[in-house]
Amino acid sequence: MTMTPSALPAGLPPVLVPPVLVRGGGLAAASMAHLARAQGLCVLSETVKRSPVPVLMLSDTALGMIRGCFARPALFAEKHRITRRIVRWGAEPVDMPHGAVVVSEQDLIEAFGEALEQGAAPASPPPDALFATVHASPPFPSGDLLRFGQRRAMAAPVVLAAGVDRMAVQVEAVARGWLFLIPSGEATAWLLGVGGPLERLLEDSRLVAPCVAGLGETSPAFETAPRQLPCLAGEDWLACGMSAIAYDPICGDGTAQAVREGVLGAAVLGAMARGGDRKALATHYHSMLTASLRRHIQISGQFYASGGDTPWWREQVAALREGYDWTTQQLASLPEPRYALRGFDLEPRETAA
Repeated sequence: MTMTPSALPAGLPPVLVPPVLVRGGGLAAASMAHLARAQGLCVLSETVKRSPVPVLMLSDTALGMIRGCFARPALFAEKHRITRRIVRWGAEPVDMPHGAVVVSEQDLIEAFGEALEQGAAPASPPPDALFATVHASPPFPSGDLLRFGQRRAMAAPVVLAAGVDRMAVQVEAVARGWLFLIPSGEATAWLLGVGGPLERLLEDSRLVAPCVAGLGETSPAFETAPRQLPCLAGEDWLACGMSAIAYDPICGDGTAQAVREGVLGAAVLGAMARGGDRKALATHYHSMLTASLRRHIQISGQFYASGGDTPWWREQVAALREGYDWTTQQLASLPEPRYALRGFDLEPRETAA
């Protein structure tokens, strides 16, 4: 699914259908709620609390998409900026340009919480009083997540050693996993470790370990392997967000994907509300997100295939191959896409230029 919104769509006239309920939080849910209102829909929200991710690195592409969706051209302009990426992935380090800002998920919640709070529902409306429900938190209508591997990660704040470039992220493959050091200020950073405890991964590190002068309290372990619900949409519901479909952080495109989910979901809801074929539109939503996960697995698989030759790395490659095969089988059983996004609207493919 290729989509790069550049400006918020003009508000459409109200659609005379029952409200849409958005369950849960996060960027995908906030984007979908915000853009569904621009489609003329009445949107209610039901907040579900969860622990926020301590740090996110928003690429310039992702930041541009968020600014465009919410019409906030200066959003996060004051945040710590990244200009370089240094990668040691099985060989000598490679230094390359990279544009991004560093934020916390709490920053996102504070910036976009109003998109969900605007229609906060005093109590959960009964299903028959709703046009559709957007599920950004479990339970989901379609069963448990399919997980393509087990890739536990931990994060901790760190003090940077003297002389470390505060505008360069550092990524390193080690024998039993990989490390991602994200500077967040003049002397501070966040360290993400995938594959084992941070102390153990640092033992094998040549690039990241010398940059760390002090390691803070480590977060509880959390899962980073790609995963997806067996079905992401029905005729009266959509699923979105990290609880429904999640990307490995190795590619750094999870935040941009969350915005894409919001744009596509709002367009699908708007098309349904205007008399579109609900089943076909739900199938399109599921198909496009499944295709996006397939592309992500294909790209991230190349990183894991070249990261190392230990049992841990071989296990990750095998798990990603299972995910690629499953998404391929899913797409083979689905019809060709009948719709195309034009800006923020979904149109039948035969009329979309």
